[in-house]
Amino acid sequence: MSKSILVTGGTKGIGRAILFRFAREGFDLYTCSRSEENLEALSASLRFRFPGVKVFTGVADLSRKEEVKRFSDAVSAQVVPDVLVNNTGVFLPGALHNEPEGHFETTLQTNLFSAYYITRAFVDGFIRRKSGHIFSIGSIAGLTAYPNGGSYAVSKWAMLGFTKCLRQELLPHGIRVTSVLPGATLTASWEGVDLPAERFMKPEDVAESVWSAYNLSPQSVVEEIVIRPQLGDI
Repeated sequence: MSKSILVTGGTKGIGRAILFRFAREGFDLYTCSRSEENLEALSASLRFRFPGVKVFTGVADLSRKEEVKRFSDAVSAQVVPDVLVNNTGVFLPGALHNEPEGHFETTLQTNLFSAYYITRAFVDGFIRRKSGHIFSIGSIAGLTAYPNGGSYAVSKWAMLGFTKCLRQELLPHGIRVTSVLPGATLTASWEGVDLPAERFMKPEDVAESVWSAYNLSPQSVVEEIVIRPQLGDI
């Protein structure tokens, strides 16, 4: 039976790269996005490159609890994935003291609450099976505060704490939990920035680090992956 991976927000950037990396290994793929058009394009590309791999997609806005439940129910009716990657995220620039009303709530609901609810949807199945690997895609903003990214940084600090707590809760059950904390990666979040592509990390490098961490024996776990551009933070 094929192994499977669920990556939230898989149509772009790091999430997309992770799907392609695991597809190379024959994993069945489950993902979601708010855009049906983007999901259709992703599915077509994956099925062309990997015709033997199952691809399941669902349109869902994971900032909404009811849509997290609808999507997770659709997946769990088919499978309890071997790997769960909490990747959904949004970056809304601004300072905590004067950002537009609603930015804080939207950022937390998208970046943190989505991971909380979708993890809870599958963790009982992981525990019953006594296996599974949960990755949380955080950010170096969850390690170092910086101007003009207040709500985003708060959400990523919280994501790191959430993932650390999961690690302690799930270690007796054979479930591995890993925080992934990338620096500036060439994704849609950086569109319009006047910097050369070589200054950023490639999403494929982050995906490779996730695959490497997953590919260890069950006796070992990589608790945190901090990966930065060679020339440092931007």
